[in-house]
Amino acid sequence: MQIFSTFEHSLYIELAITSLEKIGLKKDNILAVPLNNRAEESSLFDTLHRSDGISLFDKGAAIGTAFAVIGASVGFTLEWGPIYWGLIGAAVGFLVGFSIDYISFKFVHKRKRIIKGKKSEVLLVVECPMSLIDKVEGVLWEHLALGVARVNDQDEKGRDT
Repeated sequence: MQIFSTFEHSLYIELAITSLEKIGLKKDNILAVPLNNRAEESSLFDTLHRSDGISLFDKGAAIGTAFAVIGASVGFTLEWGPIYWGLIGAAVGFLVGFSIDYISFKFVHKRKRIIKGKKSEVLLVVECPMSLIDKVEGVLWEHLALGVARVNDQDEKGRDT
């Protein structure tokens, strides 16, 4: 019987392994695998299927709208008129807002993309006899396992296909 469980990186995983050894399991029957965090540069533009929650468009749209209003208002006294100056103001405002966000996210923060609120975990795999299943699960839950699952090898061998 195999029991899979996940833990956060903490002392509880070490305490759980020690407790499992105390109830009679050998070190050869316990496997702990740390999972790696995703660390990749965030992309500047989101796609239809992937978004990281950072938008470079919002500030550009807001500042572009403000500059368009100002450009159209001032455009009544200028030679090209309010429509052209409103469009010029919108374009300049959008570029200013986009540039502020781009510089902020690309150069000032220099942050790596890490999944929000999630840190890497440790996967613990325990091979144990049927007589110790309940004890092993109890030990894992006592030591704050995030999740526990059983896989019965006997079910796979005895199944008709």
